[in-house]
Amino acid sequence: MHSLPSPPISEIDSVWKPAIATVSLGAAHLHSITAKLDAAAKNGQQGLELFHDDLAQLAKTLRCQSTASPPRTDRDYEIDAAYAIRDLCTQRDLRILALQPFRHYEGLIDQDRHAERIDELKHWVQLCKIMGDSLFILIPSSFLDPSEITDDRDRLAADLAEAADVAFPVRIAYEALAWGTYINTWEDCWDVIKRANRPNLGICLDTFNIAARLWADPTSPTGRLPAAADQDLQQSMDRLVREIDPDRVLMVQLADGERVDPQTPFLQAPGLPTLLSWSRNARLFPCEEERGGYLPIREVTDACITRLGYTGWVSMEVFSRTTGDDNPAVPIDHASRASRSWRQVLKWLVQKSKKEPIQVSMN
Repeated sequence: MHSLPSPPISEIDSVWKPAIATVSLGAAHLHSITAKLDAAAKNGQQGLELFHDDLAQLAKTLRCQSTASPPRTDRDYEIDAAYAIRDLCTQRDLRILALQPFRHYEGLIDQDRHAERIDELKHWVQLCKIMGDSLFILIPSSFLDPSEITDDRDRLAADLAEAADVAFPVRIAYEALAWGTYINTWEDCWDVIKRANRPNLGICLDTFNIAARLWADPTSPTGRLPAAADQDLQQSMDRLVREIDPDRVLMVQLADGERVDPQTPFLQAPGLPTLLSWSRNARLFPCEEERGGYLPIREVTDACITRLGYTGWVSMEVFSRTTGDDNPAVPIDHASRASRSWRQVLKWLVQKSKKEPIQVSMN
């Protein structure tokens, strides 16, 4: 590790680059990928996490416009869409960083389903190679029913190792979802990654998922777990700084959570984990306390970025019921909110850097 002197904000802005997830700019079936890219570019976002829903929606549009004969497959049109999105991003000086989410992959008990997922992964690898030289595929931890997946860590690691081998040299990022069936903390996630031991396999750290699992309880009148959660979170962040190799962090994602009424209908969605329902409807960009943001995001961000010595892409990944509004202003509104949030986050980082030198990994 190498200590840098405290830099001005302009230099810090070059140490951490702002990105945004396309899902944070509107629903795929309501807001076109072109509108989302325009909004991101106009608001200073430099990188994109491309959600497969956006690519698939463009592929559907291309299919409807096509007069090709004989008929082509859905995958053929997704390949066309990948080329189109690559060109659209090039025109706007945007870089595609990731394709996600490759859901419900690891630990499948049904080996036929596993084989189907591997076949789909090969298609995703092809899409990534079309869209850029250094994309990664994000695999979130599975939240299938325990009857469908195993909790055997060695099996989970073997599945991730297989995915990394199939994808190579495309990278794979594994992320712990707060509502994951068996893998729901960064500690669980990092353990599986270390067991898999592949050079193109790394971790994605998400401030919402970390805080939601260790600290929050949206069904509580207080919105949080008991007071001991403060200490639990701090101890977990101390471990994160000690144990994770910053060179294996492929991305840090930022999001806060909205304090909602415990009786809010979307928290009661049948068949869905409460934290999942909350996440899909009520994430916020950091520094949006006026909208109800209340999670200890500064502490988590400090650990994942400043204390860890992470440099690279920092992405705003906000799922929200507001992205489903049938309003053409949604992409530009959300991109603008993300830009304001990023400026505030940079101020945090500047303030922190004045107190402690930034630790940068030197390899």
